[in-house]
Amino acid sequence: MMMFERPNFKEYMMARLVTLAVMIFIIFSTILYMFSIDQKTAFLTISLLGAGFFIFIFSIYRGAKRMEKELKTINKYLENIDKIDKIDYKAHFFTQEFEELNHNLARALKKARKREELKQKYNAKLKLKNRQRADMISAIAHEFRNPVASIMGYAQTLQDDPDISQALQKKFLNKIYNNGNKIEALLSRLILWNKFESGEAHLHKSRFDMFQLIHEVQSALQDKYKTRQIIIEGQSVMIEADRTLMDVVMKNLIENAIKYSKDEVIVRVDHNLVSVSDKGVGIAPEDIEKVTKKFYRSGMHNWDNSMGLGLSIVKTILLLHNMKLQIQSELGKGSVFSFILVNE
Repeated sequence: MMMFERPNFKEYMMARLVTLAVMIFIIFSTILYMFSIDQKTAFLTISLLGAGFFIFIFSIYRGAKRMEKELKTINKYLENIDKIDKIDYKAHFFTQEFEELNHNLARALKKARKREELKQKYNAKLKLKNRQRADMISAIAHEFRNPVASIMGYAQTLQDDPDISQALQKKFLNKIYNNGNKIEALLSRLILWNKFESGEAHLHKSRFDMFQLIHEVQSALQDKYKTRQIIIEGQSVMIEADRTLMDVVMKNLIENAIKYSKDEVIVRVDHNLVSVSDKGVGIAPEDIEKVTKKFYRSGMHNWDNSMGLGLSIVKTILLLHNMKLQIQSELGKGSVFSFILVNE
């Protein structure tokens, strides 16, 4: 059974118009022929009437054909609205309605494109967040595995061997305590990073001596790294900033230098410039911009106990104080991390 196929616009218009024109022509021709005395005059009149109808129908045909073309153009836009990049604003349409329809269609396409761009941006941000979350979980698992395994190992040894010597017990308990401190430091760093990410971190400024703060950080790290030398050079400089966060900055920079060098670490305070120098492994030029990104890990070195957040936190804290972290490094020779103190 064949489905009924609807006629196109031109076919519909011409069928109705030709039928109507033929009927009117027949009626008027019959009336003229019946009531006209002169048959020659009647024939001429009917011929002129027929020619007039033909010209009228042809004109309507041309108009219908043009309107059909315009309808097909607009329908093509509608069918491919997700694929086409733009609509021809300069297209000339036969009627005002089609002209307005074209402009409205162009506006609809612009809005659709804008929504699609916003959707793509949102999806890109969502993918980035998911990737960062996966990186964070991976980093946390990696960093927590070693201290937790050490704690469990030493605790299991103490539990299984009640006759272990006092000296060895003290040594194992000290190892457990140190690994517990590592876990606490990891958690503190993660909590601080989370505050920055959620916008909950606020500055609590006070006036203090930056040189004195660096000496306090040196003293704390010297107890942790007893075999390493931290040299401080320079003079006192007063600054108005968040003392707790600046302590985090200096601790991260100095500890980072200690981990990646075997020689002494030099901290200088030269007027408003603070720098931390080491003679360590250095950073490749292509990695300098990457080391301050969240969860970044060098392919050459293990960023111990940092989860890839240490330098990212330093950069964020300095930006909150309108300061900028500068990095100069050369592979095999060492690195210099510096920033200029800003008093507001």
